Amino acid sequence: MHTVAVLSLKGGVGKTTVALGIASAALRRTNRALVADLDPQGNATATLDPPDTETTLADVLETPRRPVIGGAIAPSAWSDRLDVLVGSEELELLNDPGPESRRMDNLARALGELEREPDGAPYELAILDCPPSLGRLTRSALIAADSALLVTEPTMYAVAGAQRALEAIDSIRLEANPRLRPAGVLVNRLRVRSYEHQFRIQELRESFGRLVMPTAIPDRLAVQQAQGACTSIHDWNSPGAQEIALTFNMVLAKILRSDRAGRHRAANEAGEPVRAAGQPRNAG
Repeated sequence: MHTVAVLSLKGGVGKTTVALGIASAALRRTNRALVADLDPQGNATATLDPPDTETTLADVLETPRRPVIGGAIAPSAWSDRLDVLVGSEELELLNDPGPESRRMDNLARALGELEREPDGAPYELAILDCPPSLGRLTRSALIAADSALLVTEPTMYAVAGAQRALEAIDSIRLEANPRLRPAGVLVNRLRVRSYEHQFRIQELRESFGRLVMPTAIPDRLAVQQAQGACTSIHDWNSPGAQEIALTFNMVLAKILRSDRAGRHRAANEAGEPVRAAGQPRNAG
């Protein structure tokens, strides 16, 4: 299972939209996926519209035991192949900003339980929708993740926000999660004909180079329409939705490529031979 944390350091940039777009693309590519809603606003949970659960992600972060984890997961309204680790407002009580917060690795433990003993078909992808801050919830997600996707808008504050987020990713990688890699910086709500937007994207590319995704999410009404109908962008029938769905397909493909590249780098750093996809570890 590949776990990607979707984060931003500023509210209102469409982070949850991106997390849901990746989930929508995953339904076209993977057998089973999971969205963990770490944002106390609960927008991902509301859009995926799962049935009521006995527990929530707030309970899982306090007690990452199998009965609690299982009680917090429900199928989404989009597909029985996309589950939700249900969020709640109580998560805000756990989002203390200090780096010494207790039980910071409980989310990683919970996802590890799901990977070791899957209930049915294993998840191939877990998407962690983080709150727009660097408190305990986002740090817990980065400790649990294989990769981190930073979402931003093409504004004058984009470079500074991206720099802070990438520094946080590097800090977590060095201190707690050596496998963590940045999947990239994704620009959302791009207006192609806006000179300001094009200028800010160029500014991001000059600062972060290839980390900036080669494709951006265009600003289209179809996103709000699909979310309002609790429908995936791939199932919303409009030209704008089709354009965005194709973009999310490319974003997911890049995330999964970054996972393979990260595993190859880790193998090289450990002195292990680099394996082809599907090749067992003990193959000669």
